[in-house]
Amino acid sequence: MNLPYFDLKGKVALVSGGATGIGRGIAEGLAEAGASVAIAARRLEICEIACREIREKYGVETLPARCDITQAGDIAAMVGGVTQRLGHVDILVNNAGIGGSEKPILKMTEADWDRVLGTNLKAVFTLTKAVVEKMVERGKGGKIINVASIGAMIGWPKMSAYCASKGGCLQLTKVMALEWIRYNIQVNAILPGYVETPMNTEFFASEAGQKVIKACIPVQRLARVEEMKGAAILLASEASSFMTGSAVVIDGGQTCT
Repeated sequence: MNLPYFDLKGKVALVSGGATGIGRGIAEGLAEAGASVAIAARRLEICEIACREIREKYGVETLPARCDITQAGDIAAMVGGVTQRLGHVDILVNNAGIGGSEKPILKMTEADWDRVLGTNLKAVFTLTKAVVEKMVERGKGGKIINVASIGAMIGWPKMSAYCASKGGCLQLTKVMALEWIRYNIQVNAILPGYVETPMNTEFFASEAGQKVIKACIPVQRLARVEEMKGAAILLASEASSFMTGSAVVIDGGQTCT
């Protein structure tokens, strides 16, 4: 089946936190659609492994890039290096993030708050600004995909910083979309629900985790990482040329309840 509006051949994607979990699924999806992929994370070795496996599986060019997204200097160096090696960036996926410690607000410290907001919100601003400056200079448009969470829409006790950061990410997506329409840059968000990753497998296999699944998720299971691929390809491709400022919810019906 020929679906040219989903074809990403000739495009370059940069995925933060793309070596594992949701980011890895998205990176694989973009590569499967034909894009060259740069994967950025704090640990270069896991980026190298992911890039090698993606390159061998899909035959696209890949580039591992070490970057602490909470450090502006790291971001500038990484974006410069990716641009130099791959020529440009057409697609940015802001996926890197943390859950933060589960604490009630009255027991949270300022450091707890700053760590989550710095990673999940400020870093999205800083990295996107660095990439979009180059997109605007190039004049060929672009696609920004911010991976937020259904925590942007619903509140979870003991997750104040996380929910605030993801709600902020959703609002930032809308402002970016409005400001960059003039440059043919579309900015959209993906809002996953509970997705099975190595970090949460043990909990969701437990009795408490199974109770959460049965009580909260109408489809009665966790999402699989590969189920993030379709939305990412849509938002990265010409198929979404009239979508900007949108939030694509992938949660098995959780926010319907």
